[in-house]
Amino acid sequence: MSGIFISFEGPDGAGKTTAIKRIMPQLQKMTDKEVVLSREPGGSPISEKIRKIILDIHDEEMDPRTEALLYAASRRQHLVDVILPTLNEGKVMLSDRFVDSSIAYQGGGREIGTKEVANINNFAIEGHLPDLTIYFDVTPGVGLARIKKDHEGEMDRLEKAAISFHNRVYDSYAEIVKQNPNRIKTVNAEQSPDKVAADALNLITTRFPKIFKVQGE
Repeated sequence: MSGIFISFEGPDGAGKTTAIKRIMPQLQKMTDKEVVLSREPGGSPISEKIRKIILDIHDEEMDPRTEALLYAASRRQHLVDVILPTLNEGKVMLSDRFVDSSIAYQGGGREIGTKEVANINNFAIEGHLPDLTIYFDVTPGVGLARIKKDHEGEMDRLEKAAISFHNRVYDSYAEIVKQNPNRIKTVNAEQSPDKVAADALNLITTRFPKIFKVQGE
């Protein structure tokens, strides 16, 4: 595969989706490769159907292991339908969340085991990890305050979880970052949106200088 795979991770309220929207057009101007943006859960027709089940606020009785398996199933379909074809065509693949989210949210947040969830997802992705992951670091208190302030409509099932759940997610992310220093690079997401986007963009262009040509260089 000749493409580049970049994922974006972070707790709820980290502002990564906003940052990605700012980064994507800038990246496209810096390269002759097509830049493709997708998301998880979802990203392809079947995966989007699974997303609706996972995040439905009426599915409070969903078993944590069922939830983890649904995320892995959605991810597998997304990988097959979108990510691998994009990479095989030599394009730049940006994904708003990928496997690290499941390890942090289901493995840590739902307390069913980070190793167990990692194993489920290893089966789903067959070793296809991102070339670079940008982690947007925001503490649960700050992130949840942002969601309550800015959210339009009803929050989804995971956003409505107790603060203890979000604390476990945050701690799990910290461990994932620690274990993967070469792949995962951190941005302080408690800065202004402009600074967060600029820092993330800098991490990407620094990692792939031959792909993304910074103006003036």
